[in-house]
Amino acid sequence: MKYILDTHAWFWAMESPEKIPKRSLDILKNEENFPFGLSTISLWELAKLVEKGRITLSIPLAEWIAQALPPEFIEVIPITPQVAIGSTQLPGPFHTDPADQLIVSTTRSQDAVLITADKQIHKYGHVKTIWK
Repeated sequence: MKYILDTHAWFWAMESPEKIPKRSLDILKNEENFPFGLSTISLWELAKLVEKGRITLSIPLAEWIAQALPPEFIEVIPITPQVAIGSTQLPGPFHTDPADQLIVSTTRSQDAVLITADKQIHKYGHVKTIWK
């Protein structure tokens, strides 16, 4: 099974794994699940969180991102035309956060499971999620 990390799941996996529930953490530690997908938009989203002061890093952002993308653990998935278009045509009602729309579209395009704590995404019935 392929897994995609939501932005906060990626950040917590690197900085605060104790914030991740046991089952999800077990998935993250299992090398058979490597590499985990990460939407390109998550890089931008993390940079915006740093810019706005919502998260603080102990090292410069570019250095943190370089260290947080080990190729054996993370595969950055580009925003393809299919993903971009799909993010605007998600089935059923979905909230209007463009980053979440792109992450959900990326997950759907990969037929993957999204590791996320986002309750709005969990309630959305058109993407597989886990956070337990």
